[in-house]
Amino acid sequence: MTADVAAGGGADVAAEAACHDLLVRLAGRLPDEVLWRMRDWLAADGRAALGAMLPRELLRHRVGLTDDEQDLLLAAVGGWGASRRMLDAVLPLVVPEESTAVFGPADDVDQAALSVLAVVRGHPGCVELRQAWRHGDGRGPGSGQRQQRVVLVLGAERPWTLTGTLQRILRAHGDRTPCVEVLPPHGEPPIYHGAAIITSVSLWRSVSMAAPASS
Repeated sequence: MTADVAAGGGADVAAEAACHDLLVRLAGRLPDEVLWRMRDWLAADGRAALGAMLPRELLRHRVGLTDDEQDLLLAAVGGWGASRRMLDAVLPLVVPEESTAVFGPADDVDQAALSVLAVVRGHPGCVELRQAWRHGDGRGPGSGQRQQRVVLVLGAERPWTLTGTLQRILRAHGDRTPCVEVLPPHGEPPIYHGAAIITSVSLWRSVSMAAPASS
């Protein structure tokens, strides 16, 4: 492998990581049907589609981005053919929006959850799997009464790849708009995910995480 190819591969991974991070932060801000499709494109190397559609959907749904999120957007799709005019038109956001999503525990371990668990346990870097139900679409009062399963995974190598795999599993089990949130194992989660984690149920923890600390 040449140095140029290796550098290009590293740039691709950095852009994919930035895109995954941004799509995580957009949970509860973009509609589920838009977000799951964007994440599926990311997992399937759909860079051109993301470059064209992600800025467009942000503008269409009037979703603003903080300075950090603007940097992630540029790092993610700036090299994937995104229109500079559309990138510059994305609304600014001074501080992260407060989440109005309402969550509840999902302690029923059905076949879909077992299928997700089987994959998460074997994926490198995963330390915990949690599950919650979200009431409504997560984007404010009056958003409907439907319940949506939200799967939360802490830790994973190439988290965008795991996200795509778990989404496809959930769709095979009848979830039309799967909500899969793969987060870093440490650090403060976004507001939306913090609310989900508080009310969620742990379905699995890695041995290293479950083991008590030595005295």
